[in-house]
Amino acid sequence: MKLNVIAIAAVLLLTGTVARAQSLADRLEPLIRQHEGKVAVAVKHLALGETFAHEADTPMPTASLIKLPIMVEAYRQANEGKINLDDKVTLAADDKVPGSGILTTHFSPGATIALRDAVRLMIAYSDNTATNLVLAKIGLPATAETMERLGLSNTKVHSFVYRPGSTIFPERSKEFGLGSTTAGEMIKLLEELHAKKLVTPTACDEMLTHLRTCEDKRIPKLLPAGTKVAHKTGSVAAVRAAAGIIEAKSGPIALCVLTRDNKDQRWTDDNAAEVLTSKIALAVFDHFEKGKAVDAQSDSVLREGATGELVQSVQRTLNARASPSPDLSVDGDFGPATKAAVQAFQRSKGLTPSGEVGPETFAALGALVEAEAVPAPETVNSATLPREPREALDAPPLVTCKAWVIGDAKSGEVLAAGRESDRLDIASTTKMMTAYIVCRLAHDDPKVLEEIVTFTAAADKTSGSTADLREGEKVSVGELLYGLMLPSGNDAATAFAEHFGPRLKTEPSGGDGNAADYFIAEMNRQAEKLGMAQTHYDNPHGLTAKDHKSSARDQLKLATAALSLPLFRQVISTRQHGTKVAGTGGYERNVLWKNTNKLLGMEGYIGVKTGTTGAAGACLVACGERDGSELIVVVLGSASSDARYVDARNLFRWAWSRASK
Repeated sequence: MKLNVIAIAAVLLLTGTVARAQSLADRLEPLIRQHEGKVAVAVKHLALGETFAHEADTPMPTASLIKLPIMVEAYRQANEGKINLDDKVTLAADDKVPGSGILTTHFSPGATIALRDAVRLMIAYSDNTATNLVLAKIGLPATAETMERLGLSNTKVHSFVYRPGSTIFPERSKEFGLGSTTAGEMIKLLEELHAKKLVTPTACDEMLTHLRTCEDKRIPKLLPAGTKVAHKTGSVAAVRAAAGIIEAKSGPIALCVLTRDNKDQRWTDDNAAEVLTSKIALAVFDHFEKGKAVDAQSDSVLREGATGELVQSVQRTLNARASPSPDLSVDGDFGPATKAAVQAFQRSKGLTPSGEVGPETFAALGALVEAEAVPAPETVNSATLPREPREALDAPPLVTCKAWVIGDAKSGEVLAAGRESDRLDIASTTKMMTAYIVCRLAHDDPKVLEEIVTFTAAADKTSGSTADLREGEKVSVGELLYGLMLPSGNDAATAFAEHFGPRLKTEPSGGDGNAADYFIAEMNRQAEKLGMAQTHYDNPHGLTAKDHKSSARDQLKLATAALSLPLFRQVISTRQHGTKVAGTGGYERNVLWKNTNKLLGMEGYIGVKTGTTGAAGACLVACGERDGSELIVVVLGSASSDARYVDARNLFRWAWSRASK
């Protein structure tokens, strides 16, 4: 038994060694390859010198990440006496610009703040108005000039924020927007900042303090609680950028992730580029931190300074088997408290109290205690596990989705189903109800389709998938139905709710009583009328909300009713649609909407609606026809976007094959 315990300990130690030996490239390149968009990454452990680079010399857009170099220039000028960070700046009405920050929305014209506080707002809240106040003080060209002197020739701020006419680099503005840099240059800037070489040590410390207040948490999001990160991020529709220093126990780690041309342009917490950044940060952290246990051990001995899962197992075992229990925090950090607990345990077992865990101490500890109880091998190996009966050959196909239903498109009769009554998140399949209400109104009065919808600021700012219309632009109801259902425009859903809400008589039970709330109340009234007992709507678009749920069976009921309306059927079966929208001032522009439903590329499929959120997974309500038989298939919570189409097609094929027998 003693030899077995020693062997287990040795295996655990070797496991740590293997994990440490895995290169950064092994960890990061698969993440980068999977991303739908262009990616540049640079990493450098500032103490160990280990690096990783992917397209690190490729110029990329920065969005608000450029505010980090702007801060550096402000402190450089303050050090040279050109500006005083304690001087007051006064906010004028003309200074206010839209986008991120708090000055525009929460401060009145005439308010005064210290320039130092404007820098803090620029970093902590990515405040666009504060950024322009800082740029006005330091001069627009100054940041690029200083970066050039530092050898960072691609790092430039091109214009004032939301002031495109102010650009001093017109061609770069066209290509990159507000600012540009490379991942490699951002790492060099962060390295100089950490080394306190950019300005004075005091100034560098103050800049790092600003960076630690950044409200956007995409770099630290997946890191262990309490991990300090000094960082800055940036976001516009197709661009997500982040750079910072992870203050790890193994030493500071500089990281930069730049993305552009991202397929996922949603303004949600699960935006693909932001998730990529979080995963890269975690992979980098794990690479350096989980290897410390190996660095702090030799000859199969675990000692103070080690970290990782093996340390957690030792801490957990000491808590369970030492008397009295040391009540160690199971944090994976072999610090003084863990060393003292090891020494006390060693004394109780007559071992030399070295405070180090080697073969003798592992043997005395016995089989290590894991987070979840693991039975003894003899118990596991002697157990007989039950097996399910052999699958029936005519059983429905295996699917990845949480719930599904197959129904007759004419009658709504359920032909086959799995977990069809479970209340689940439904994402943008919500828009079937939004379109159903609009199409019913148009059915009763065709002139409704000619009404003009004017996009409000609220519609324009609705996050997630978009019809890409802007505040003040006008489009007819008939045309906007395509913008709602083809690209799954959340903005179009909000615009419809605001436009039609005032004429609907259904009183809202909650909300602010605004126009959209009346529309949402009508959605719930129609759901009740259709017998959708598991359904409740909180919004017209499907963005995740606590009580916004439905079931596969209810979605079948809605799809059956909606498909009976010719206009609804016409819209959802359209693969692409172009229109012309008019904007304030009289301009016009062309808009192209493409249907997100990939099944429309195959003969026999008619629609109906896709939906995807982190909470809902990949959803699809589909209608297909074969040999005169028209079926509806609903899949909710499929494993991925592609999986929902495989799930649906397998269910269609199975249903049609049964019907032909």
